[in-house]
Amino acid sequence: MTLTLYIHPLASFCHKALIGLYENETAFDTAMVDFSDLGSTAVLLEKWPVGKIPILHDDASGRTVPETSIIIEYLQMNYPGPVRLLPDEPDQLLQVRLWDRFYDLYVSVPMQKIVTDRIRPQGANDPHGVAEARAMLDQAYDMAEAAMAGQQWAVGDNFTMADCSALPALFFASIVHPFADRHTQLAAYLERLMERPSVQRVLAEARPYFSMFPYRDAMPARYLGG
Repeated sequence: MTLTLYIHPLASFCHKALIGLYENETAFDTAMVDFSDLGSTAVLLEKWPVGKIPILHDDASGRTVPETSIIIEYLQMNYPGPVRLLPDEPDQLLQVRLWDRFYDLYVSVPMQKIVTDRIRPQGANDPHGVAEARAMLDQAYDMAEAAMAGQQWAVGDNFTMADCSALPALFFASIVHPFADRHTQLAAYLERLMERPSVQRVLAEARPYFSMFPYRDAMPARYLGG
């Protein structure tokens, strides 16, 4: 297989890249990264010393492609499919990139702060940092709620890279910091995302690992039932 994606099935940023691949039914292999295994970690670090997943390795070109947004753009340039996740129209493209970064930086990142704080050693927690993360999520939810009024997807009527980013961000964030009652548009948007076949496939593959999620006790029962 030409393409190999290095992932962990529970990692939200890996979900973003997987949605992009599944949307276009792009053929690829997966390599599971186990950070508790020195050999598995060494393989990742050899390809990308930063040590973050996912990364995509393309045997045909010999290139290693890091960072989810770059991975999705690389796939559209070199392995295009019927779903154009980055539109051609310049203004729409800017909006897609904006909301892609929005969901990565202002939803996924604070969500991960809250999650990782729960598994810190006793006495090493960061309550101030968690409070800041929750405040950021409140602000991001309000902004996304306003932006989604009258829209099917993050940027208009077409599913894009911004939606690939939004799904894992909102899925996990809504568990650790639930939407308020006023976030009706955002809640409906998450439901539409979860009905997408590519998303259903990603979540089905992640479900066996949900027991490892630090907020497993807060997961809605329907997320666990298959």
